[in-house]
Amino acid sequence: MRDLIIKFFLYVFALLPLSKVHAIASFIGRILRYLPNSSITYVTRKNIALCYPDLSAEEQQQLVQSSLIETCKTMSELGAIWLWSPKRVMSLVRQVSGETYLKQAIQQGRGVILLTPHLGSWEMAGLYASAHYVITSLYRPPKRAGLNSLIKRGREQIGARLVPTDKAGIRALYQTLKQGDIAGILPDQVPHQDGTGEFAPFFKHPAYTMTLVSRFARKNHSPVIFTYAERLPKGAGFHIHFLPAPVNIASEDLSLAVNALNQGVESCIRACPSQYQWGYKRFKRLPDGMESVY
Repeated sequence: MRDLIIKFFLYVFALLPLSKVHAIASFIGRILRYLPNSSITYVTRKNIALCYPDLSAEEQQQLVQSSLIETCKTMSELGAIWLWSPKRVMSLVRQVSGETYLKQAIQQGRGVILLTPHLGSWEMAGLYASAHYVITSLYRPPKRAGLNSLIKRGREQIGARLVPTDKAGIRALYQTLKQGDIAGILPDQVPHQDGTGEFAPFFKHPAYTMTLVSRFARKNHSPVIFTYAERLPKGAGFHIHFLPAPVNIASEDLSLAVNALNQGVESCIRACPSQYQWGYKRFKRLPDGMESVY
């Protein structure tokens, strides 16, 4: 029933212009701030207090408010991104910066690792990449199985290839890089399995960070590029950004490599901090002996 309700609202939102959808999301986001028992509100506040300790209490609350609004926009705009025609979806891209970095990386012929943090509209960033380049991305099916077909169809509508987050999917990404194409990865998810991550500073706090990116970059000598889709005000569309990863991301020293990965994510976030998914439990796994953040 919940899956049907979610689908219903996505289809309804897909009937509206993006400006109207974002206006509705802004209203809902303002309400969430006054629901302190809401899980997403609680986690957002915890993460922002931890990562931005130098902000005053008022400034932190302002960032919490903005973050909740942007989170609601992230959810509500999925109707348009997944259900509109590819041409109409791509018309939402108003500006692209730094794409030269990606094109130069592709020309090296060793494949490119394209990292899309949970910032702005990461779904839009992925669709833009798939509309212009050959890309294979890791895909973890949602907990709500009833939404799987909708999400998969929406992400593959312009040409992306999705592979599972298992050994077969990892092999597929290796093959993609060998062919000189793009491997897409979300770099700021907490790895589920032991041995697939290392603790590294994220806004000066230890966060369990994937080692997959660094292993790929080191083995294939593939350049690494970050991308994100900045959400423009009043539903005006999106600004796609590309930027190179820190040089140590392919270091033989795994500690340096995972540090560089988080530094790259942080650089993206600092450009538009309110659009990061602060409601995600990035610090849910901590070194032994440390007290839980949540």
